Amino acid sequence: MGHGHGHGHGLASATGRHRWRLAAAFGLTAAYFVIELAYGLLSGSLALLSDAGHMAADVVTLAAALAASRIATRPDMTGRRTYGSYRAEVFASGLAVLMMLGVAVYIVTEALGRISGATEVATGPMLVVGAIGLVVNVVALLLLRGGASESLNVKGAYLEVVADTAGSIGVIAAGWLVAATGQPVWDTLVALAIGGFVVVRALALGRQVLAVLGQHVPPGMSIDSVTDDLAAIEGVIDVHDLHLWTLTSGMPVATAHLVTFDHTNNHAVLDQARDVLRRRHGVAHATLQVEPTNHHGCDELGW
Repeated sequence: MGHGHGHGHGLASATGRHRWRLAAAFGLTAAYFVIELAYGLLSGSLALLSDAGHMAADVVTLAAALAASRIATRPDMTGRRTYGSYRAEVFASGLAVLMMLGVAVYIVTEALGRISGATEVATGPMLVVGAIGLVVNVVALLLLRGGASESLNVKGAYLEVVADTAGSIGVIAAGWLVAATGQPVWDTLVALAIGGFVVVRALALGRQVLAVLGQHVPPGMSIDSVTDDLAAIEGVIDVHDLHLWTLTSGMPVATAHLVTFDHTNNHAVLDQARDVLRRRHGVAHATLQVEPTNHHGCDELGW
């Protein structure tokens, strides 16, 4: 019986490679949050305050993402974390989802409370701060876009900033509409729209986080396709107990049992299987067990 591991040499956390992007976006977001909160309180604009609340969520989640990227690359000194701490990045993304949903609930609650009342809104600060926020968010988007496709953690931060950008546009639109019509209700309606957009983005990211934590097959991969490719290796007559999941962003993992003919060169089978998984399916870390035809130990498993 043969047993082998396919290791990705030099494999690094996707978030670790883009940590500088998170740090730069965090600095910009934190500075702008202070400005927006102060002017939101001065102007009485719910749209501005709701966007400031979302920026506060950004500050917290970007800080958590930075901390997670540091924790994820820290070596395990306990001997108990056999996969290291890479899942810290996924938990940070989950925190981003919770923060976004919390801010959305606050926005909607405040907006509903204002619908029946008349609230004075100073449109000048709204327009100025909204324009500044739009510039800040566009810069942050450009910073994070480069890592969003590789890291779920960076993608969580990127989606937060996308929502912020929409919020800044909404603040500008609300300020213009209130100034043009004299109706403060536009401020409330825009705040509601911002809240709805935040919920949609949070739910989309939440589904991805749950897929990783639930150890679903990574996006773009197929159990049947991987099984067929492994079964096509010379000497392999059966593939079973195949499992595919994502450890963290950019780190798919696989385990499988391969049944081979008698007198098969199992070392060659392991090498070919590792190569197939890495080259065709992007799996750099795989644990493979090669079994002879007369091995029936797996039949005794209950799950």
